[in-house]
Amino acid sequence: MSIRAAIVGPTGYSGLHAIQLLLRHPSASVTYLASRRDEPVDIRTIFPQLIGRLADPVANCRPIDAAAIAKAADVALLCLPHGTAMQVAPKLLAAGLRIIDLSADYRLGDAARYEQVYATPHEDTKNLAGAVYGLTEFFRKKLGDAALVANPGCYPTCAALAIVPLIERQLASPHRIIVNAASGVTGAGRAPTPGLHYAEQNESFYPYGTIGGHRHQPEIEMAIEDVTGRAADALFVPHLLPIDQGILETIYLEPTASHVKEDDLFEALETSYADEPFVRVKTELPNVKHVRGTNFCDVTVRLARNRIVVFAALDNMIKGASGQAVQNMNVMFGQEETAGLL
Repeated sequence: MSIRAAIVGPTGYSGLHAIQLLLRHPSASVTYLASRRDEPVDIRTIFPQLIGRLADPVANCRPIDAAAIAKAADVALLCLPHGTAMQVAPKLLAAGLRIIDLSADYRLGDAARYEQVYATPHEDTKNLAGAVYGLTEFFRKKLGDAALVANPGCYPTCAALAIVPLIERQLASPHRIIVNAASGVTGAGRAPTPGLHYAEQNESFYPYGTIGGHRHQPEIEMAIEDVTGRAADALFVPHLLPIDQGILETIYLEPTASHVKEDDLFEALETSYADEPFVRVKTELPNVKHVRGTNFCDVTVRLARNRIVVFAALDNMIKGASGQAVQNMNVMFGQEETAGLL
């Protein structure tokens, strides 16, 4: 089958990457771009790299009209800010569209947790309850029938892929986890702010957010709990790298017993991901340069001074956002999971 895809909110970085991935997809096409902007905009004027690649009718962004989108598309990828997606999703679902939401509006599972983390009321608790968390490697079986998929955050994707197999096999404790992470500036979005000016970011590297209170910390804990069934507590410390794209995480865990060996840790990762197309278990330390522009997550592990140290790298705009959305879309519609991604 050919999948007709709409991008709602195409003028940001995740929208651009979603378009680019779908343009090379063998069995999907972009059929509708829907923007919140008051004035119509040709997406090619915002992203000139799409000139000659996107046809005139589709390149012209149209209003977010649920009925019109439903006539033109089978699935909608919501590349909207947090708080906005939950205002749009109910109308699209009612019109018969399947949705992959790249915001955080449906990730955390219950309204109370969302409201605590994002300090705003959740406006769509009905659909929140039925949303499937779209960390493909762990929730693949739920995606086939899903009407609404909550695409995970970039940092939680990296962290969960790195450590869940070790906790699941009871080699590492789910408690006192430390996630030390660094991301490129595209993770902050496309809206200009003084702190993201070139002169501020160039040759700069620093932690940001409320240490221990970043909004991705509860999502990391939730992902671990949902897969392993074990309550987790993690300290998450994000940093901003002076690069466009990429995430590198160094994660510290406590082994469950003194007899845990490094070979046991590698075996757990290799067994878990033996058949996974996008997780590469490596012996060498990962590098963001080696995953840039791909849907891969590179993972390795070391045992040092009775501490487990896991390293993971991915592209925050691909596996951490639009690539994972396309991966989820492929599973939802019975396509090859790697279609458009390799």
